[in-house]
Amino acid sequence: MGTAMALHLVDLGHAVTLWTRTGAKAERLRSERSNPLLPGHPLPAALSITADAAAAVAADWHLLAVPSKYLRAQLETLSASLGDRPRRFISVIKGIENDSLARPTQIVAETLPATSLTCLSGPSHAEEIAAKQPTSMVAASEDEAAAAAVQELFNSDRLRVYTNRDLTGVELAGALKNVFGLAAGICDGIGFGDNAKAALLTRAVTEMQRFGAAFGAAEDTFAGLAGIGDLIATCTSRHGRNRSVGERLGRGESLDQILDSMGGSVSEGVPTTASIFAMSRRRGIEMPIVDEVHAVLFDGKSVASAAASLLTRPVRSETGW
Repeated sequence: MGTAMALHLVDLGHAVTLWTRTGAKAERLRSERSNPLLPGHPLPAALSITADAAAAVAADWHLLAVPSKYLRAQLETLSASLGDRPRRFISVIKGIENDSLARPTQIVAETLPATSLTCLSGPSHAEEIAAKQPTSMVAASEDEAAAAAVQELFNSDRLRVYTNRDLTGVELAGALKNVFGLAAGICDGIGFGDNAKAALLTRAVTEMQRFGAAFGAAEDTFAGLAGIGDLIATCTSRHGRNRSVGERLGRGESLDQILDSMGGSVSEGVPTTASIFAMSRRRGIEMPIVDEVHAVLFDGKSVASAAASLLTRPVRSETGW
């Protein structure tokens, strides 16, 4: 995703430096002018590539696009070079840190001084952004001016950006949809049809809203691009890594086999399931789909038993009257 956003910003005429954590990887990207995780999209000469953290000092903006479990360590690596001057950060990370249960922008706030923290999220597969396919996203920040600045920075005739003040809701939506992406993939792997997938997505929105409300998020955030929009993309697309992992689980592969075969790609939904499960248990939030995905991933429950558990739950009113 970092590469895709870098390509987009270069196309818009911005000076962009792509930072990676090792010199060997930076040299490979410079020599091959291609990211193997985003094949078919050459890296233009105008895109600088480095592993030197000092190169980040002069940047006006810092876009963060590493898996959530690596974010804190990467920020600590950058901190010595960035110094004490507050910076403007944009996160496109969709996950929750396991140990602290912190959202990405919370990790940034704990690690580095920031003048603004913005999350850029929504239904936005990197492959389609790099291919210049129409995409819509939402820039969320508690600072309205920061959200508007990110909107102006990224908006184009192929990437439409809306703003939202609900930073908590947008970040939680981005994390939650990965868990439900795993569940959708399991449905596909088992061989369930469209009826089951539609029901799953609908009940997933209910769980997202219930979870978000417990943490002060706005309910309508989950009906927008960061919520149901990203949920649809994740649960239906061939690009979705979480959906793909779930599908393979549904077909009988073990989680270890799947993760070992992914060749550097990361399924944020796996560690995020553990985080969301822990958060929901601490707050007493009813999350039946999350509970069953967690049981499949970490407790050895079969996908058939998990599906049966959901289908045989006590019946109830949909609306609560």
